[in-house]
Amino acid sequence: MTAHARRTQPVAAALLTGTVALYIALVAFGNITDFGTNQQFVRHVLAMDTTFKDDDLMWRAVESTALQDAAYIAIIVWESVAALILIAATALWGAALRRRTGFARAQRLGTIGLLMILLLFGAGFIGVGGEWFAMWQSKNWNGLDAAIRVVTLAGIVLIVNHLPSTGAPADGPKEAEKLSGVSAP
Repeated sequence: MTAHARRTQPVAAALLTGTVALYIALVAFGNITDFGTNQQFVRHVLAMDTTFKDDDLMWRAVESTALQDAAYIAIIVWESVAALILIAATALWGAALRRRTGFARAQRLGTIGLLMILLLFGAGFIGVGGEWFAMWQSKNWNGLDAAIRVVTLAGIVLIVNHLPSTGAPADGPKEAEKLSGVSAP
């Protein structure tokens, strides 16, 4: 592998991690500063009040506004923590590119943040919201398309983050040995 290819992948990982960091930071900021808009979204999804109202599913509905708001606040906290982690990972990627060492640490922190995004939008919004609370049935309160876009973006960034060239040569033989499990000559 050429030196150029080894350097290009960490640059791509840094820029893409920064892109997701910016996105989720803006989402969290929007949810904090415009609390009511997505609060209504969460309330309608959990209440299942715009679904087909199938008796076999409606027992799942959460009608307590206190529980609905607690879920919404938990989402905002999760988004905020993920944003901070991804911002820190982006900074670590930048530092690693300048020092040509520390790529593994940037990769680990980026992985944590990206997995948080995948869990929230994949398991939370697509799985729980989309299927358990039948969000797919709602014409007005259906966030599945947006969630799928975020899962796709975060998944691609996670893959780029884990491409084999990440940091190994630039971190030196000891770091490369830790990453690969193979002793350097």
